[in-house]
Amino acid sequence: MRPPLTALHVVQPGDGGVARVVAEVVGAHVAQGMRVAVACPPGTPLAAAARAGGAEVHPWPARREPVRDVVAESRAVAALVARLRPRLVHAHSAKAGLAARLAVRGRLPTVYQPHAWSFEAVDGPTAVLARRWERWAARWTDRVICVSEAERRRGERAGVRASWTVVHNGVDTGRFGPYPTGAERAAARAALLAGTPATAPVVVCVGRLCRQKGQDLLLRAWDAVHARVPRARLVLVGDGPAAGELRAAAHPSVVLAGSVADPLPWYRAADLAVLPSRWEGMALAPLEAMASGRPVLLTDVDGARESLPPGHAAHCLVPPGDVDALAAALVGLLRRPVLRQVLGRQARQHVLARFDVRHAGAAIADVYREVAAGPRHREPGEPTLP
Repeated sequence: MRPPLTALHVVQPGDGGVARVVAEVVGAHVAQGMRVAVACPPGTPLAAAARAGGAEVHPWPARREPVRDVVAESRAVAALVARLRPRLVHAHSAKAGLAARLAVRGRLPTVYQPHAWSFEAVDGPTAVLARRWERWAARWTDRVICVSEAERRRGERAGVRASWTVVHNGVDTGRFGPYPTGAERAAARAALLAGTPATAPVVVCVGRLCRQKGQDLLLRAWDAVHARVPRARLVLVGDGPAAGELRAAAHPSVVLAGSVADPLPWYRAADLAVLPSRWEGMALAPLEAMASGRPVLLTDVDGARESLPPGHAAHCLVPPGDVDALAAALVGLLRRPVLRQVLGRQARQHVLARFDVRHAGAAIADVYREVAAGPRHREPGEPTLP
């Protein structure tokens, strides 16, 4: 007889970083002996990765848009909960958080992980509504897991009153590492960037091609970078709604690689990783790059300072939206190969010590035990789920 289902993860489509976080944690929990399930859009990399990691996978054909089809999507979550009878529900990101909490309404232990707050992605009246929803939905949330202290503080400032736990994102440090040899770097570069000189510095940006990740700012900065470091190459890894616009604006020295199942070969081929986000909770791609022995250049958004090794901010952190500062920092790092090597080795050791996915998985398992043992809070007159 199978053990009871520990957790049902509900995950919306879109962000590959969130999908990789969920896949890593699910795999860690399966390795700990848990029975876990993932509800996500069918045919996605997350569905394949979660299944490969030993989780049950159930189709949840949700859209990314925050309100479209939410009633039907919420009913689909409720049907899955009734059929699978998990001990708790763990909802990831805004849309899944909306649908899952409307479906369960506190009648089952509920964990919500925003992975960057919904109200940061919008402006005006929509942002006001998003803040109101996050404040309201907290009553149906036993624990909010934030991926950085900065993300938690931002939620508090927005008026979200919740029981909080901060669990930094983690990566599989065995797979992303060890520090690649020169031969491994050359092989990766030859396979991915044929014709690029071995000595040409390569910058890689891994992330969904969208406004949040700031690749438009990076392309604006890149013209100045290429003028000062003419042999440099930039690779944008990922896909998304801004792909066409970015392709049209890209300098000839920029490669748009498209979506990839595994970004590891690109980290190995690169000399430097960059992520010029406008907002984050704590981005996963920089942790992966650092685990691969690569220095990272980030904008000073939520989670960036917490993810960088001590002393790296002077070289590797710039104000969000500041194109000139981004260009200057890129040039400074590209012109100093010895510094890049030192930063990369320090970054690898930093991730080994602080951002191993096994630590994140254990911390989230502790949260599950705490919320499962806590009292239930129901709306008056609501029936108990079977």
